[in-house]
Amino acid sequence: MSKILHTIFASPDDDLQQIVDSALPYTGIVLQRGVYRCKLELNTLGLTIEGADRDNTVIVWDDYAKKPDEKGVELNTFRTYTVAVCADEITLRNLTVANDAGNSPQKGQEVALTVYGGDFLAENCLLDSEQDTLFCGPLPDDLIERYDGFLKDKLRKHIRSRQIYRHCEVRGTVDFVFGCGDCLFERCTFLSKADGRHGFVAAPAHDKNQAVGFVFDNCTFVGQAPQSVFLARPWRDFGKASFVGCSYGDCILPQGFDKWNDTQRDKTARFAEDRHIDGRVGWSKTLTARQISELKEFFR
Repeated sequence: MSKILHTIFASPDDDLQQIVDSALPYTGIVLQRGVYRCKLELNTLGLTIEGADRDNTVIVWDDYAKKPDEKGVELNTFRTYTVAVCADEITLRNLTVANDAGNSPQKGQEVALTVYGGDFLAENCLLDSEQDTLFCGPLPDDLIERYDGFLKDKLRKHIRSRQIYRHCEVRGTVDFVFGCGDCLFERCTFLSKADGRHGFVAAPAHDKNQAVGFVFDNCTFVGQAPQSVFLARPWRDFGKASFVGCSYGDCILPQGFDKWNDTQRDKTARFAEDRHIDGRVGWSKTLTARQISELKEFFR
């Protein structure tokens, strides 16, 4: 999305946070193959970070929600990220962002990538964790208020965030794509790992005035255990997710969607597909050709 005016090369031996902090706007940072073990924040407009190849250029960290910080306070979901995008027009390409804390049933949520900027683009990236792999900011309004003084201000802003993920793979177990951003997932693959629980791919929490939400366009959904995964459940009322031209492996339950425990969010959630599929919950919808066109037009 952004124009590169400067280029920097980095290796796994370098301090990657120092490099991105010293970069000018619209700098391209080219990563050599290897493992960059660090927790990274991107705060400069227009950065492009590009790996040598997706599977062998890895940025990884291991924070988890129940891990105590230096004051003995649990990190909480939203401080566990490996990479946090906190500026606009950031691009990630040809690399892996992972959280390898593991064992999320005991450790809690483990975010790999947090995106809190506008006009974000990820191309040919692998995002890998367990529960809550990819957070598509912003936070729901109630959490923006709740975490005042706990989260950095840049992680709890009232923003409208447009995000595009092309030819990416996202791996996780529960709610591993979640948040309030308007996001297009184009020809992406979603791999649901088996951990003994029901899996949920998406957990949208959009405001009722958001007309776009999560759009899955020609995506593939696969998993490690048959008949074990829901495509989505609403993290908040009015969460919105649309599925267009997608293919579903045998891991996907015929109901497709879940209302989130004992809530009544089935009355407000906005989940839809481009075709009728037998067995789907009665509160999911079928998209019209016009609705599909309007959703895609938003990201052009």
